[in-house]
Amino acid sequence: MTAVTIGVFVAVVICAVYIAANRLGVVDGYDFGAGAYYYADIPGYESLINEDAYKAPVPVWAHIVLFLVWGWLMYRLWSWIDRK
Repeated sequence: MTAVTIGVFVAVVICAVYIAANRLGVVDGYDFGAGAYYYADIPGYESLINEDAYKAPVPVWAHIVLFLVWGWLMYRLWSWIDRK
């Protein structure tokens, strides 16, 4: 099992170095460093997002409640799994 763990670790490091060296997933026009995924950092980001593309029929408060309920359920599940 140790050999498998070391093999997976080496493979992950090689993949990470390859991805970083080839700049995979980086948009050259948006070079904002580590915070590039924050849309607010991109000048004129409003023009990139179409807010009218999808309007949910469910109100925002229901999304928040569902998110919190899902989090609680997952916490209970993992607590139960951890006890086993």
